Amino acid sequence: MTSKKKTKKIFSTKSKCRFCNTKLHFTMADLGMSPLCQNQIKPEQLNDMEAFYPLHVYVCENCFLVQLDEFVAPENIFADEYAYFSSYSVSWVDHARKYVDMITDRFSLTNNNLVMEIASNDGYLLQHFVSKNISCLGIEPAANCAEAAKTKGVNSITEFFGVETAKKIQKKYGKPDLLLGNNVLAHVPNINDFVEGMKLLLSENGVITMEFPHLYQLMKYNQFDTIYHEHFSYLSFISVNKIFNFHGITLFDVEEIPSHGGSIRIFGRHTDDDTKPVTDRAKNLLKKEIDEGFSTLEKYSDFDDKVKKTKRNILNFLINAKDEGKTIIGYGAPGKGNTLLNYCGIRQDFLEYTVDLSPYKQGTFTPGTHIPIFNPDKIKITKPDYVFILPWNLQKEIRQQLDYIGEWGGKCVVPIPNIEILD
Repeated sequence: MTSKKKTKKIFSTKSKCRFCNTKLHFTMADLGMSPLCQNQIKPEQLNDMEAFYPLHVYVCENCFLVQLDEFVAPENIFADEYAYFSSYSVSWVDHARKYVDMITDRFSLTNNNLVMEIASNDGYLLQHFVSKNISCLGIEPAANCAEAAKTKGVNSITEFFGVETAKKIQKKYGKPDLLLGNNVLAHVPNINDFVEGMKLLLSENGVITMEFPHLYQLMKYNQFDTIYHEHFSYLSFISVNKIFNFHGITLFDVEEIPSHGGSIRIFGRHTDDDTKPVTDRAKNLLKKEIDEGFSTLEKYSDFDDKVKKTKRNILNFLINAKDEGKTIIGYGAPGKGNTLLNYCGIRQDFLEYTVDLSPYKQGTFTPGTHIPIFNPDKIKITKPDYVFILPWNLQKEIRQQLDYIGEWGGKCVVPIPNIEILD
């Protein structure tokens, strides 16, 4: 039985739920104003005005979809050039390879099958299907990422996905037996058009898989930094199940996976395809979320206070470290890191610089906070006392890369779910 808590009711928004069209009233978290998190600042832009938009998260009282208002069109975020290249994370590429092996084996995919990935980025995943001689197509809105995929032998088109794109793809390439998307469902403002497009494109007995950060984990581990403008929706299994069912897709299985701080991988099929029964895993996760109150407004009422407390703890650590004369630098320039930096007001007075493996980001500055981004080699030159890991979800991989900082007594720090100094 969920205890009753006072809900925060905000009537300032004019927006409606992107799924069920119910007017949005209830706040889950308000992170203030923030710039687009993947818009690195070039040196010549440092004195230019930046656009800041609200990071105010609402929960729909009807379908319980957690969501942001759409202040910026996806075309202004992902088109032409996008700063995130999946292949720069070794662990993420390995995650993709394991997925390809698993899905190929589970559904007996051969070179007679067709695979398509929505938001295929730089070919980090589809390259593994190419090596198996399984036909594939990447559907990627960012032109620079699509071009990078082609160098890996991945056939790619530059398109935003929805019903109209699905019709064009079906006509030219046919229907896929596997249609997948990793970390894209949350990036879609018109989620009905997106899911309807998948329904239209999928072959008669085909399978859809989607991976996305799980709202359950976001709330349990206080992962507020995964809230940014590129993420329009924050998905529980309850809400995503409703959305897919509405469009004639049954979610017949689900996996809880560790990526991005805790994600789920859903498996969908046409509702009239009775060859894939709904698994106990799917039934149990739905029941778990219902039992823990994810279909009640009370569940979401105290998250904002937890976020504020985390902010205070992070700033307390940084202030105390600087008062002790310690040097602190950042590792990474991910979207989540920029949310955290802007919400907490962390600039060069706390982090002297940050580093990133992506050459695309090196030589630029973080949006809003203007912290310079360098090659990781700079760490060996400056020998900082603390390395503040912004992509905390990759901390295991990063700590291995930074093993050498122990030579001078340097230590890693992660901010989420609680500020922690790592030995």
